[in-house]
This record gives sequence, C-alpha cells and structure tokens, in this order.
Amino acid sequence: MSRSISHVTLVVRDYDESISFFTSALRLQLIEDTALANGKRWVVVAPRENRGAAILLAKAVTADQSNHIGNQTGDRVSFFLETSDFWSDYDHMTAHGVTFAETPREEPYDTVAVFRDLYGNKWDLIQRK
Repeated sequence: MSRSISHVTLVVRDYDESISFFTSALRLQLIEDTALANGKRWVVVAPRENRGAAILLAKAVTADQSNHIGNQTGDRVSFFLETSDFWSDYDHMTAHGVTFAETPREEPYDTVAVFRDLYGNKWDLIQRK
C-alpha cells in the first residue's frame, strides 16, 4: 500500500490575490482553479517539481475562518518551502516584497530563513545540505 499527504489547506482572504502571491513571489505553479458551487473554487498551487503536498487555497467563508487567516498555527512556522537554490529564491522573494522575519542562517543541517506570506503565516525557506 502506498500513501501520501496530497494537500494541505491554507485559509485565505481572496483567491486571486493568493494565486498572484504564490505564483509570482514564491514561484509556485497554479495546478488547478475550478469553480464550485456558491462562489467557491478549488484552487491548488505547488512547486513545479513537486515531491510533496500541494496547497489548497481555501477562501474563508465564516467569521471564525476569517479570524484564522495569517495565524493558522498560533504564530509557529506552518509551512516549509524546500529549495535547491536558497539564495536565488531568497533574492527573488525579497525582490517581490516577501518579508523575512530573520536574516538567513546556516545550520548544521541546512540554510534557512523564516518568512511570512501575504497574510502573515510563517514559513521556512530551507535548503538541505
């Protein structure tokens, strides 16, 4: 039996601004954008050479969901974007307005820096050694 986690959900304020941020600033690929009932959409983004889960961008529809936009994990790092070229991605993201919460650092296991997405969720940009 083969199993994997295929998607994780990220609650967002707006589909189109989210698609723009994730495809431009983070260089993810729009995998699917399908209209559903009641104005909902099935919007999925992932790295071009994805080896892991894709992200389902889910628009908040209730007040409780809206309250969690940007703080889905209590201000802990929520997501990990692994790269094979840390400095290229870091420079690209910085040029596209991504806010890094720290200066990149070299750890025994990788190069890493924490950044925030357009809603404030914390991510690690990480390159394994």
